[in-house]
Amino acid sequence: MSIIDHMGISVTDMDRARAFYVRALAPLGINELMAFDTENGTFAGYGISKPDFWVSKGAAVDKIHVAFAADSRAKVDAFYEAALAAGGMDNGAPGPRPIYHENYYGAFVLDPDGHNIEAVCHGPA
Repeated sequence: MSIIDHMGISVTDMDRARAFYVRALAPLGINELMAFDTENGTFAGYGISKPDFWVSKGAAVDKIHVAFAADSRAKVDAFYEAALAAGGMDNGAPGPRPIYHENYYGAFVLDPDGHNIEAVCHGPA
């Protein structure tokens, strides 16, 4: 069981962020499951079976790092390519990161607001 139920980030341009996350997360099987407007703003929730990752429009954007789980190294590679094609900027090409542990394989991309978005596989393949 994960220790984090869900998390959210603020973005400066909701349409641009939604377009980015729909494309970047698709290779991981993560989809936009919910979107709505309230008096407090516009929100979009992404996940597999429930929204675990939320994006909302905010005036101030504090940079964060979030890592999405991938069940294969090929999916990490696909995430990286999809995220770059969606307008993300390279922040670490796919590859092993043995400093973390022997099988750590990750890729890092900055989203349009500069958030450090990662896909990681902890298995040997």
